[in-house]
Amino acid sequence: MKALIRNKRAVTPVLSSLLLTIIAVAAMSLAATAAYVISDNLHQTMGERLIVEDVWFKAGGIGIYLRNIGKVDISISNSYVNFTAQPIAPFTLQMGKHGWLNITYSWNSGSLYHINIVTTRGTKVANYYVAP
Repeated sequence: MKALIRNKRAVTPVLSSLLLTIIAVAAMSLAATAAYVISDNLHQTMGERLIVEDVWFKAGGIGIYLRNIGKVDISISNSYVNFTAQPIAPFTLQMGKHGWLNITYSWNSGSLYHINIVTTRGTKVANYYVAP
């Protein structure tokens, strides 16, 4: 019996195996959490779809009729006319909804305008339009 108690050679391999197992489980837990966060954000960004249905050049500005055809709500963060940022009121579209985004801008008849709408997640919708 005394021989078994004095023999401590197996303690070190057991402890090292246990320690490596704990480190591996902790590392995989961190990796799984990071993958979930990254894929969730990617899923929301890929689910964001916005289309411009109509553009009206009216007195004092430009009206843009937008429709959310994606799987997440959309919030417009910036609007650009001819690559220049234009101030807009806070504008959000829920899934499947549509509405007018109004931009205050002084335009000229017959001129070509590049209009770019950017969401808070970075989705861009841009095209060229000719004022009537």
